Amino acid sequence: MKYIQTEQSINIPAGVNVSIKARVVKVTGPRGTLVKNLKHIDVTFKKIDNTLIKVTVHDGERKHVAALRTVKSLIDNLITGVTRGYKYKMRYVYAHFPINVNVIENEGKKFIEIRNFLGDKKVRQVPVREGVAVEFSANQKDEIVLSGNSVEDVSQNAADIQQICRVRNKDIRKFLDGIYVSQKGHIVEEI
Repeated sequence: MKYIQTEQSINIPAGVNVSIKARVVKVTGPRGTLVKNLKHIDVTFKKIDNTLIKVTVHDGERKHVAALRTVKSLIDNLITGVTRGYKYKMRYVYAHFPINVNVIENEGKKFIEIRNFLGDKKVRQVPVREGVAVEFSANQKDEIVLSGNSVEDVSQNAADIQQICRVRNKDIRKFLDGIYVSQKGHIVEEI
């Protein structure tokens, strides 16, 4: 079944500027600028005024119309990123061998270095994505905090850290060691 016209509206808060040119969305706010390329999704953007954008699909089928809500969510995440930012807290979990985590710089790039995971001699390194700040919690032992404006970069960095500390060739019900996301939130709490 074809849907003749389906649309979603995106509200833009004060202090945020959204510009769209050839389905490349650029959002500027108090925390910085984020750019998202949406050329692969066939939607129409119409800026009503500085506080409202309409996203429309003409003659779309079910999956094409479903992509409309995805576009709305992506732009909402960009707006939240430039106004409030994103913060992920990760905890180290270990039974016997304490996990050592450091931030190192190698050839101008930052890496998160994980040592002594399950007593391994192997040094695991996770590259820190651009725009992601890494800090160690002062009031909580064995906690690392990832923060930044882009939810995709922050969450992917957290996923990379969690994935590199997967337990292999052992019973995962018994070996629960790893680094896991314990809390997701925003840098700037409710405005």
